[in-house]
Amino acid sequence: MELGIIGLGKMGGNMAERLRAAGHKVVGFDFNAEAVKRLTDVGSVGVSSLEDLVKNLSAPRAIWIMVPSGDPVDQTIAKLKPLMQKGDTFIDGGNSNYKDSQRRHAALTAEGFHFVDVGTSGGVWGLKEGYSMMIGGDKEPVERLTPIFEALAPAKDKGWGHVGPAGAGHFVKMVHNGIEYGMMQAYAEGFSIMKAKEPLDLDLAQISEIWRYGSVVRSWLLDLTAEALKKNPTLDGLEAYVADSGEGRWTVFEAIDLNVSAPVITESLIRRIRSREQNNFTDRMLAIQRNAFGGHAVKKD
Repeated sequence: MELGIIGLGKMGGNMAERLRAAGHKVVGFDFNAEAVKRLTDVGSVGVSSLEDLVKNLSAPRAIWIMVPSGDPVDQTIAKLKPLMQKGDTFIDGGNSNYKDSQRRHAALTAEGFHFVDVGTSGGVWGLKEGYSMMIGGDKEPVERLTPIFEALAPAKDKGWGHVGPAGAGHFVKMVHNGIEYGMMQAYAEGFSIMKAKEPLDLDLAQISEIWRYGSVVRSWLLDLTAEALKKNPTLDGLEAYVADSGEGRWTVFEAIDLNVSAPVITESLIRRIRSREQNNFTDRMLAIQRNAFGGHAVKKD
């Protein structure tokens, strides 16, 4: 089967390689010429324009878009539409907001195109382990694209599924990432408690390895944590700054809209935001209040 991929960064490039290894034709485009060269070096088709991307695919075409969420997705679709034909499929495999995916589906289907939203998890490990894919959209294009999903997944019948109508794939991926925030925060807090118990002189790398086998808290996330601690047990050279790509925020907003209590995910998001604040004003306000009502000492720069 043929697939066009726009965006040949680490994840898009790995997806292209996994598809090629499974015998599928991949045509890839990226503004980075080196990324295109890496694709051609392994036997796939790398092109330097969207026009060439479309020309190298047979109808009905399927093009997988791997660009940042928001306006870049809309711009990419707008540039592709004049080059494509009715019956072609746009696939958004990035971390888009599910409401944007619903809007794009409605607009594109009205013009005779198909739109499929694929919440994709697996990161840089997807080439080796396979990708977990949560797919939203109409039945016909999803079924037609099944060979692609089977090749990208950990197994033909594992790690992927058509979860619902347009937007459902990105909605489920949004919640997936919100859960991920909570899991990461719990591991971080637990290891911090153990590090603070200095009289026990605990080896955090050793403990993470113990927990990986037979423990109730074992997970792939713990596997990655253990590997990181093995390489850098004291986290030397790292700044306490944690970014977020949006999905955690959207999960919290959705929970509020649905009147669903989600304190763990919400607090995990707040902790990430707090990690970016230098000379935190909130904490300084707390210090000055304690000084005002109780005469407690205030530390100064």
